[in-house]
Amino acid sequence: MKHWAQNGLKALTSAWVLALLATVAWSQSLTWLGTLPGGYYSEALGVSANGTVVVGFAVDAAGYSHAFRWTASGGMQDLGTLPGFNMSYAEAVSADGSVVVGTAVYEYYYFYYSRAFRWTAAGGMQDLGTLPDGGRSEAYGVSADGAVVVGWAENAEEQWRAFRWTVDGGMQDLGTLGGNESWALGVSANGAVVVGWAENAAGQERAFRWTASGGMQDLGTLGGNESWALGVSANGAVVVGWAHNAAGYARAFRWTASGGMQDLGTLGGMYSGASGVSADGSVVVGGSGRRAFRWTASGGMEDLNTTYASLLTNGSVLIEARAISPDGRYIVGWGDNAATERYEAFLLDTGPRCTTHNGDVDANGCVDDADLLAVLFAFGSTGSDLGRVDVNCDGTVDDADLLQVLFNFGSGC
Repeated sequence: MKHWAQNGLKALTSAWVLALLATVAWSQSLTWLGTLPGGYYSEALGVSANGTVVVGFAVDAAGYSHAFRWTASGGMQDLGTLPGFNMSYAEAVSADGSVVVGTAVYEYYYFYYSRAFRWTAAGGMQDLGTLPDGGRSEAYGVSADGAVVVGWAENAEEQWRAFRWTVDGGMQDLGTLGGNESWALGVSANGAVVVGWAENAAGQERAFRWTASGGMQDLGTLGGNESWALGVSANGAVVVGWAHNAAGYARAFRWTASGGMQDLGTLGGMYSGASGVSADGSVVVGGSGRRAFRWTASGGMEDLNTTYASLLTNGSVLIEARAISPDGRYIVGWGDNAATERYEAFLLDTGPRCTTHNGDVDANGCVDDADLLAVLFAFGSTGSDLGRVDVNCDGTVDDADLLQVLFNFGSGC
């Protein structure tokens, strides 16, 4: 009887493992997001933590670009634009997908005017204004909770200045590296670390990392003159972007305080650029030679078109990856959809990935009941790729994972 029970348990376990592997394989998918009705082009620029919300811009039937918010259930929602403007672009989204930031634009022939916006379902599109006596502004990044927005705005001298905006404090000028202008292009999960580019005293554009205590830090280059920082990890410790090397070619980089600026290479050409980074800084995405890439320390730079060739049909190409979810699972960008014969935004689900964390299973910035229940429902599961329920990434959802959630319960809430 005992022998039969053991064999039965082994059979059930094997069946469960096979089911898990099938689920992991099945969860890999590529979704082309289409365009607005009558339109012909779209790009995805941001993704929520769980991959259910994607933002970017799409061209409508009249030929104008409009910000969109996409969900699997609702499709592509046109967010419109600010009153008096004819176009808009959504650049980033909060972790839970409820807050979208970007830029509203009025463009007519050679006239260009822009304003940074913050959108919510309840409040619609809010104009964030500009610096005192300034004119234009644009938003490019938002904190995980949607409370901090970064971008650039004109000052009274019509100079572009990196800004950090909060509901209570409004728009703060972050200064420069000794020159006249700067842009903020990314922000850490808690809104405390801002990255972008700023002019130095020689007028060169340099990647920077800003904190309230340390001010604006020049991150240098790869031997050339200029660099831009486009993304930053959740804790602000890892910065990614592009920098000129000694030959003058733009190359994707990954920067840390201990290691400095690392050249991530290319997919065979001379140029590359990094646009997004996972929460822990271990996964970087971008583009090289009109091919979307993913970089990891262990695997280097891989062509997403090669890795996920089975998901691509009809000669379609993933041209550029623009953002990645905190856990590294979801990647968004734009590519050539051969089936529709147009450039379109895409959402790539690479399947569950495991990265150690503090117990915030759903990556919404708060360790709460939802995270606890997720671990409890998965308790006892084993496998090499269980996703975020395997908090410590040891291949088993067990007491150690549960304790991590309980120890940090209420953190970030």
